[in-house]
Amino acid sequence: MTARLRLPMQITLNRMPRPMQSLTLTRDQRRASQMAASLLLDYPGPGFAERLGAIEASVAALPAPIAAEFATFLDHARATPQAELEAQYVATFDVKRKCCLYLSYYTAGDTRRRGTALVAFLEAYRAAGWEFDADELPDFLPAVLELAARSDSPVASELIAAHREGLEVLRAALERLDSPYAAVVRAVCGSLPEIDDATRERVLALIDEGPPTETVGLSFLGNLPPFTPAGGPPEEVRT
Repeated sequence: MTARLRLPMQITLNRMPRPMQSLTLTRDQRRASQMAASLLLDYPGPGFAERLGAIEASVAALPAPIAAEFATFLDHARATPQAELEAQYVATFDVKRKCCLYLSYYTAGDTRRRGTALVAFLEAYRAAGWEFDADELPDFLPAVLELAARSDSPVASELIAAHREGLEVLRAALERLDSPYAAVVRAVCGSLPEIDDATRERVLALIDEGPPTETVGLSFLGNLPPFTPAGGPPEEVRT
């Protein structure tokens, strides 16, 4: 993956994103949705265009609202030259604080506590029977989605649920920018349960204030419980 520079820029959001309709998916449908989103939210480097056909086939049987979101992005990706798609990705995710793909950033920000949050993610992977082995950080959204798609453990779903606020802030930021990537994140959110009032309030606070610079009084691990590594040999994810 090409090295990229993250700059401390910020966009302003002043409203809650429109509520997402929660859809009932089968286990296989949810896995297909999560794997497709994992691949599409990763950096569109070499081989990205060749994967689009397989992704399109995998999401064809999803409920129509989710399949339509994926189709929107797939159409955009096919119509956009590779170099331009790469530039869009960098401009979207690497220079805007509220479009960050690292889930713990929304609750821990750039603080010392973020290291503890990243360790919690590593422990979660191990509790699910996986060993994280990649150049990215373990809270990278495409990696977490891949874990959810490939693992039989409920831990992956707990990881996503614990950081739902970050997903909603990401969705709001992408929609405000009219980014084609908003369609992919909407597909992810549409496959999850509807958020409750308490979560909605936390989302609004993050939209108004952005990721924290201080963590006093904040739950910087989200709602993530402690995890105990599962027995048996670990598998590898994001290698």
